[in-house]
Amino acid sequence: MMPLSHIRVLDLTRVRSGPTCVRQLADWGADVIKIEATDEVDTGKGLGGERHGPDFQHVHRNKRGITLNLKAPEGRAAFLRMVGKADVVVENFRPDVKTRLGIDYDALAKVNPRIVYGSISGFGQDGPYAKRPGFDQIAQGMGGLMSVTGLPGQGPVRAGIPVADLTAGLYCALGIMVALLERERTGKGRWVHVSLLEAMVAMMDFQATRWTMKGEVPKQAGNDHPTTIPTGLFRTSDGVVNIAGGGGEMWKRIVSVLGIEEEAKDPELATDKLRSANRAKTNAVIQAKLETRTSAEWVSAFNEAGVPCGPVYSMDQVFADEQVKHLGLEMPVEHPQLGTINLVRAPMQISGVDCARNPTPERGEHTDAVLAEFGFSADEVAALRAAKAI
Repeated sequence: MMPLSHIRVLDLTRVRSGPTCVRQLADWGADVIKIEATDEVDTGKGLGGERHGPDFQHVHRNKRGITLNLKAPEGRAAFLRMVGKADVVVENFRPDVKTRLGIDYDALAKVNPRIVYGSISGFGQDGPYAKRPGFDQIAQGMGGLMSVTGLPGQGPVRAGIPVADLTAGLYCALGIMVALLERERTGKGRWVHVSLLEAMVAMMDFQATRWTMKGEVPKQAGNDHPTTIPTGLFRTSDGVVNIAGGGGEMWKRIVSVLGIEEEAKDPELATDKLRSANRAKTNAVIQAKLETRTSAEWVSAFNEAGVPCGPVYSMDQVFADEQVKHLGLEMPVEHPQLGTINLVRAPMQISGVDCARNPTPERGEHTDAVLAEFGFSADEVAALRAAKAI
């Protein structure tokens, strides 16, 4: 039995942040029911790419799928009936939409006081920006990430993955798990809500607290670490490597591996503080030696000396790496139409249980079966279909 097989989730999410949240539950066995609008209501926009494409298959795996028109009175009534037997509802509408539909937390808690309600928005559930549309790149800019990403003087740069979307989903999933744990003690659910902006500011972590505690405004540092020297990207004879070697002891090891004892006698490189103040000179001394050997040779030499060092991979190289293969991060899933597809498994490993491996459902694939499980008779299902509520 999977760890979360006793948890039933009604999933109203679209695009990425919400589905990322729900996937954390679905991967570990929660009975997730993906609710999509009916054909008459749904325009098909904003779903996260083609249904059989990599993105959609990745974010919506391990769910069952039904269609339900929440704008129809019959559809809303059916949804509320399902809420009575559910544990979690997750949505990422704009804050006012759920209230307009009559499916906000207060409405659902009256039906089921034990319900845990997860919401993800762009800017929060209230405040001056609450009704603005949210998008990952906007949150990257407003949360400070773009200001510290890229080469010095380059100007703001977007990160290569949707950091705000992904972290908002992860934070929401964590909050849902906290609420579920508390419910075991109190018997009551909670409203858990997070926004892309909140998640992005939180992910700025030490860069954010450099400002809140010391009044420092972090700048772009390119491939160098903003505070730890020497940590950065260096050229070799056949490519590049990352080296992370801050601190006095690591510096001694770097000096030994590179054989730069004479260069290290320079008074401007004598301490961590001086090496930080003279970053360009420190990096230049290291760079001059690194260009004499291959990336593989330096990665081996530095790691043997206990200095963190690694290659810089493209995605094909990532999945060709022997450690990535050993960890089994490429996860085969059998799809009834696509055959065997390879997704990326959940990164955590829990002893004695594997990540679930069920394909993303087709639109409305399980509508009749799921409604029957919730106590709807065949006649009631037929009536819902006649009313275009499913």
